[in-house]
Amino acid sequence: MPELPEVETVRKGLERLVVNQEIASITIKVPKMVKTDLNDFMISLPGKTIQQVLRRGKYLLFDFGEMVMVSHLRMEGKYLLSPNKVPDNKHFHLYFKLTNGSTLVYQDVRKFGTFELVRKSSLKDYFTQKKLGPEPTADTFQFEPFSKGLANSKKPIKPLLLDQRLVAGLGNIYVDEVLWAAKIHPQRLANQLTESETSLLHKEIIRILTLGIEKGGSTIRTYKNALGEDGTMQKYLQVYGKTGQPCPRCGCLIKKIKVGGRGTHYCPRCQCL
Repeated sequence: MPELPEVETVRKGLERLVVNQEIASITIKVPKMVKTDLNDFMISLPGKTIQQVLRRGKYLLFDFGEMVMVSHLRMEGKYLLSPNKVPDNKHFHLYFKLTNGSTLVYQDVRKFGTFELVRKSSLKDYFTQKKLGPEPTADTFQFEPFSKGLANSKKPIKPLLLDQRLVAGLGNIYVDEVLWAAKIHPQRLANQLTESETSLLHKEIIRILTLGIEKGGSTIRTYKNALGEDGTMQKYLQVYGKTGQPCPRCGCLIKKIKVGGRGTHYCPRCQCL
């Protein structure tokens, strides 16, 4: 699943490709992917110009002025811009024909991606209802609310970080990475973390997600940015996908277990339970 660094990289690519472009027409091959009124979606966007492409957590926001199209890539979603005729592909599901002759195509092997049309004035309420946490930046991701959230939870730390309420944007890859960096076992109960562990975890979340953005995200299987390019963050991963390899810090072999139903990589020596 694309996580915050990958979605931010896609956003930057889309910003270069489609900002200030007008929608001429829309073709939807898989109607269930549109979660708001389908007819309203079809008739509202043609004639509108993409003013900005923004991001909140793992959500892409196409700003059309009064309305915003909220797009979530889920497991395999990606955007491609075809300058001329769009090639046939059974995994192309939404087509945004632009007045300059090009077509923005949404591709999704699993068809899990979602689209919603939301009034810009309602966007804050939309994300409040989603219970989406703050962006993982030094300005918005404050230590005290994060610390309080951990102290009030009896959940294991990994599932808690994945649910997006305490901080937005972490997925399976980056949760494994930040927990390894902070030397915290993924099954530790959140309310058992010490203040120093919580402080280090807070700093590592900001550092690693920032690094992920700088490196263009991680290409593990199918992820590419909107320009069709691979990310490079996979070269900097310390623990994710390294089962059986030596821990870069202590040399102990990395193990993989299931935590909350998710494959989880950790060092048994550095990250004691």
